[in-house]
Amino acid sequence: MSSLSEFQLLSVLAQEMNMRKASERLFVSQPALSQRLQTIEKDWGTKLFIRSQKGLSLTPAGEHVIEFVNDVLTKQEKVRETIYSLQSGVSGTLKIAVASIVGQNWLPQVLKKFIDRYPQVKISLVTGWSSEILKFLYEDQVHIGIIRGTPDWKGVKVHLFNDPLYLVDREITSPEQVLHTDRPFIQFKSDSNYYQEIQDWWMRNFKTSPKRTVVVDQIETCKQMAFNGIGYAILPAITLTKTDREIFKIPLVDENNHPLKRDTWLLGYESAFQLKQVKAFVELIKEYIAESSEE
Repeated sequence: MSSLSEFQLLSVLAQEMNMRKASERLFVSQPALSQRLQTIEKDWGTKLFIRSQKGLSLTPAGEHVIEFVNDVLTKQEKVRETIYSLQSGVSGTLKIAVASIVGQNWLPQVLKKFIDRYPQVKISLVTGWSSEILKFLYEDQVHIGIIRGTPDWKGVKVHLFNDPLYLVDREITSPEQVLHTDRPFIQFKSDSNYYQEIQDWWMRNFKTSPKRTVVVDQIETCKQMAFNGIGYAILPAITLTKTDREIFKIPLVDENNHPLKRDTWLLGYESAFQLKQVKAFVELIKEYIAESSEE
């Protein structure tokens, strides 16, 4: 049976599907890597990879072995996390998936405090849309997720904060003025929940579509275009903490004249919240939010 180090070798080969790239990641020469692979394949009694000019490809037997290898490595990591949690102090790896807007505008200050307080903890961070964060959680790839909107989640759910939405522009000072400008409504791609919320507000107030729209990939691009007077945008307060004085921010309200807000939640499975590094992170977040509300 192959050792864990050989499992890691196979896993890297399957990720890269290229001997040169895999050898660079593993810090071994290509001939040494090739020799080790031959030994492993002899141990399994079958070819696992097929070489070609385009790189490597898995044999049917190789697909089964790699699935087994990755399962073992995942279980090994979970056992290590459990061992770390039994030891004194806070260490191990904290795996977080966070909505991009939160990762860009709110999380850095939190992570700075966490790293200063718990230098032994390693951080693994991925960002994306909220729908992608839920997928990471369902597939058990991360310990906790931070998402926007109203989550359909059966595990642990902690409300972090909400922030109001604003119509942002360098010229418009009231919502009705959007009907009289020829400049475009600048929108950023987001998950369907956020997009639908904006569409509902728009149709409820104006009963017609915007004259012109420009759709961009990133919220930061949308923000900078609005700040530079190219058009107007609807942005959450989390992105407007340091705004130009010449920018007008008009609060959006619902049909009951209540501020339209966007919620932010921390999610995870109960088992993840038993880990010391996760507990420490959640406690620090609560401290940070409490301190921010007092300012």
